[in-house]
Amino acid sequence: MGLTKLAHYSIRTSDLERSCAFYERVLGFRRGYRPPFDFPGAWLYMGDDERDFGTVHIIAIDPNNPSGLSAYLGDKALPGTGTGTVDHIAFLATGVTQMWTTLRTEGIPWRDRTVPSLGLHQVFVEDPSGVTIELNYPADEVAGLTPPAQAQHHAGVTA
Repeated sequence: MGLTKLAHYSIRTSDLERSCAFYERVLGFRRGYRPPFDFPGAWLYMGDDERDFGTVHIIAIDPNNPSGLSAYLGDKALPGTGTGTVDHIAFLATGVTQMWTTLRTEGIPWRDRTVPSLGLHQVFVEDPSGVTIELNYPADEVAGLTPPAQAQHHAGVTA
């Protein structure tokens, strides 16, 4: 078939800095090289290797040049929130207790689930645009633990 792996996913957002802050502060991505496109955005990387051109591309419309994005990617209405037809994006991860702490500190709600018979514990969160992110941890990381209570007020990540 010729496909080798998923290259990246892109999110159109109305709040570039808030979206970048979520991916950087909560999920641990870092901003890296991005070509000089004629519309605002950021390429976010997992680690220091930039050979694969980033994992998450955040894109926005420049109110002073709205044609830049549409000329490159075509006209699309900026979505409300959510992942639309795509239900969620998933990552393999380690360090679930550290993630719980980060989510509580940032005031981000989450859902914990353990997949029966797979040895997999899942944490579901939504980014500022409403995209569902699934974080998959080894179930033995939560063996004997009760997931912590979530923060009472979910302010969300702000830039």
